[in-house]
Amino acid sequence: MPEARLATGIWVAAYLARLGQANIPAYVVAHGDDTAGAVLVKCARLDGTAQLWAREWDFETDTRDWRMTEEGSERDIDASAHRQRGFDPDLWIIEVESRDGQVLLGEEGL
Repeated sequence: MPEARLATGIWVAAYLARLGQANIPAYVVAHGDDTAGAVLVKCARLDGTAQLWAREWDFETDTRDWRMTEEGSERDIDASAHRQRGFDPDLWIIEVESRDGQVLLGEEGL
């Protein structure tokens, strides 16, 4: 049976609420399509570096898992995320501020 998909706007609201409960600051940098937009999560580690996370298909397990797709200077990660948004205006960009890189994406329900 195919995986049920939650509307992106609802998922983003729930994700931001979960981060808020964990006292992890986060905000929407770019608002994409509320129904089916993809999501990038940038984790700013507050030391000039950042990570970029995206859901990608794992063809071996036929699942869509969150993976860190890039890591580097915050400036380079910002440029990459905004370049991707240029190709896909429906794309959401969420920024999380976490010195230890905690983004909560591996938790149940995300």
